[in-house]
Amino acid sequence: MRVIRGSFDHSSSRPRKQLFAGWLCLAALGLAAPAGANTSNGYNLPEGVTDLARDMFHLHMVVFWICVGIAVVVFGAMIYTLVRFRHSQGAVADTNMLHSTKVEIIWTIIPVVILVFMAVPAAELILKQEDTRNSQLSIRVTGYQWKWEYSYMDAAQGVDFFSTLARDSNFARQVGSGIDPKSVPNYLLEVDKPLVIPSGTKVRLLLTSQDVIHAWWVPDFGAKRAAIPGFVNELWFKVDPGKEGIYRGQCAALCGRDHGFMPIVVDVRTPEEFKKWVDEQKAAVKQAALPAAPAPAAAAAPPTAQALPN
Repeated sequence: MRVIRGSFDHSSSRPRKQLFAGWLCLAALGLAAPAGANTSNGYNLPEGVTDLARDMFHLHMVVFWICVGIAVVVFGAMIYTLVRFRHSQGAVADTNMLHSTKVEIIWTIIPVVILVFMAVPAAELILKQEDTRNSQLSIRVTGYQWKWEYSYMDAAQGVDFFSTLARDSNFARQVGSGIDPKSVPNYLLEVDKPLVIPSGTKVRLLLTSQDVIHAWWVPDFGAKRAAIPGFVNELWFKVDPGKEGIYRGQCAALCGRDHGFMPIVVDVRTPEEFKKWVDEQKAAVKQAALPAAPAPAAAAAPPTAQALPN
């Protein structure tokens, strides 16, 4: 569509060449998304320690650079037009707006191509997120106000415990406690019993709730799923070997009063350390199930001395 005309002597092929060069730049930016980025400044997504988290990060960066390329092309064209065809240079507005079917087809096809380019890897990632087959460890996670219950299955069957906010954080959050929250390590992000999982193992979580809607979320795992009463949702993750350590998250749903005090802590251990931990937990469960030892019989009281007759 022709918008303005001026007294300039320029080739009509130049805008087409510039448009073509702009879309090549866009494609290059989209395809050349960096494999990694420094996210320690807190302005970007964490790259994570699982395949899913890395795939999400890379897809995010591809889409980001596509958006940057679109912004460069659109605003660059606007700025170029404003500068080159300004009134002070003799440009005269075209009052006869002409229809161009070719331009309309171009500006319809190009956005569709961009959307398809973004939709294909996004759909592949969604399908990968939902594929819980061949999981090696399943854990039933139940949300309560304000704690999580972890019930292990498969090889760790029988291990079951609640995970609640650590006592020091709970004391410090009280009004009038007199405790400086900055003095509490991992304030509001620490629990009494963390979830323990092995590295290099595909872990499947079965999520549900006993009261309101909660959401289990650990950013470094690329894992977030709602826990809904009466429903069971699934998610999975597999922490890379060599990435053992402590990872933290939170309930990501507005699940009522005190919803901000429901942290998630995951302790990732090597498979050998995890097996040892499971054995210790099962031994503790068996020990707790043993009947209490009978109390020792009371010692017989010594016979009372009989009074001698006078």
